Amino acid sequence: MSHRAHLFSLRIGHALRESWAEGYNRQKLLKDLLAGVTVGIIAIPLAMALAIASGVPPQYGLYTAIIAGFVIALTGGSRFSISGPTAAFVVILYPIALKYGLSGLLLASVLAGVMLVAMALFRLGRLIEYIPESVTLGFTSGIAIVIVILQVKDFFGLPLTALPEHFGDKIWLLAQSLPQTAWASLVVAVVTLAVMIGWRRLKTPIPPHLPALFIGTLLGLLLLQFGADLPTVASRFSYTATDGSTAAGVPPYLPYFDWPWNRPGPDGVPLSFSWQLAKDLLAAAFAIAMLGAIESLLCAVVLDNASGRRHSANSELLGQGIGNIITPFFGGITATAALARSSANYNAGAQSPISAMVHALVVLLALLLLTPVLAYIPMAALAALLVMVAWGMSEAPKALHLLKTAPRSDVLVFLVCLLLTVVFDMVIAITAGILLATLLFMKDIAAMTKVTDISANRKQVDQPLPEGWKVLKISGPLFFAAADRIFAEIALLSAGQRGLLLYMDGVPLLDAGGLAALDKLRDSCRKQQVELLIADLQFQPLKTLAKAGVKPEAGLLTFYPSLREALEQLQQRQLQLASESPTAAPQD
Repeated sequence: MSHRAHLFSLRIGHALRESWAEGYNRQKLLKDLLAGVTVGIIAIPLAMALAIASGVPPQYGLYTAIIAGFVIALTGGSRFSISGPTAAFVVILYPIALKYGLSGLLLASVLAGVMLVAMALFRLGRLIEYIPESVTLGFTSGIAIVIVILQVKDFFGLPLTALPEHFGDKIWLLAQSLPQTAWASLVVAVVTLAVMIGWRRLKTPIPPHLPALFIGTLLGLLLLQFGADLPTVASRFSYTATDGSTAAGVPPYLPYFDWPWNRPGPDGVPLSFSWQLAKDLLAAAFAIAMLGAIESLLCAVVLDNASGRRHSANSELLGQGIGNIITPFFGGITATAALARSSANYNAGAQSPISAMVHALVVLLALLLLTPVLAYIPMAALAALLVMVAWGMSEAPKALHLLKTAPRSDVLVFLVCLLLTVVFDMVIAITAGILLATLLFMKDIAAMTKVTDISANRKQVDQPLPEGWKVLKISGPLFFAAADRIFAEIALLSAGQRGLLLYMDGVPLLDAGGLAALDKLRDSCRKQQVELLIADLQFQPLKTLAKAGVKPEAGLLTFYPSLREALEQLQQRQLQLASESPTAAPQD
């Protein structure tokens, strides 16, 4: 399939179909099995930690990795992507869970899935590329800061049940609680973090968070033997067993179908579905959909660069949408492609989306068989894991490089997106960031449009002009942000002139605003009896003038296909005027 076809194709299971069409054999299956098992082991603690960070019990993160991981791989358009809960969503999901509970969170995910499907149907997959890097880098850096702030409670073992919704209140409460730091939690968190940092330097194929969590859990068990107060997954979370009793930890049961609004609300009581509830969640759902689209497509681009393959952007959005519609009905939270897990999948030798499906099955087996072991993981160790994840997603070196080398407008957009993400939320940050970046971009483009008097430039104007005439060269697009300024300058230059020749071969665009500004210039020239000649129009401006019905007017406005023809016409006029002027009579 050609690269252009990849850009606009839309079909369910594009990546899987393409893999099968190329020929799938036993050797590729073995590679997919190995890669899937590797990534599945990586995903188990991450799925639990990200669910907890999002404000819900850990099993819902495992449900997400199982259902969304399988469905999106089956229906999506990126061959090596691994989908599941990701750190990027924490900043959006935590406030929703706090206000609406799991029930509202799942409903928002369904709405976001519908939006992603709509984006795919309208072929909006490639439009994500038009979001500037300063915007994406700004909100991902802001998300990283928010994730770290949310982990302070468990990292230091602070005796807080929940954090307030607003940024200032969070910081104030955490600062007040720091004197109550639990030394056992802090020791486990620091050791876990240190192992992760040190393990990276060994450059082994084993991901650093696995040995780090193993050592952190062993240390936690040792401290518990000495009577330390150390919260674990088992002490923090519980579930109702099949016999009606309450059990600690993660339930070893398969995810089951239920309506999202029948799940627990903010006070443990299910929400009643209403259109008002759906309307209240629309803004958050839009932010989830936008972030999910950006994350999944950026991940697919990175994998394309590594593998030399080409994903189908619209098919990937379709798969992400379908996955986020189906998953909440089985208790899973919002999912998107996870770059770290996807990269690990590719590096482990994955050949097709089957590796992602195997990864989902590995997580399913862990849910059924390993929940007694997972219950011993200390909350402080999971907090340290998320701090490391936040550092990775912040792309701090790239952010520092942008601050040092980027134009001032890009730096401003980056800082605004970062601050709005931290202080307010993703909805405001994405909206404000894109609007600000658009306005600054239009300002820069408008500044590039200039008008230059080239009357004395003999390379372009190679013959003398009649008295009272000027040749003005316009360079750049004449759109609403630039046209008024350019034509106002021309109107000033027309004062006292007989005529102006506008050389417009450097004008690629003329929009409605430019057309209105040109009309003002015509009116001004009509009053001052200044003639306008326009030469060398490109196709788009010519088409715009024709559609608007702008026609030549004798003595006011004339069009020429080239500057040379316009100058020759002026020369002929000058010769004609000279021949018609009366000569003085000879003296006696």
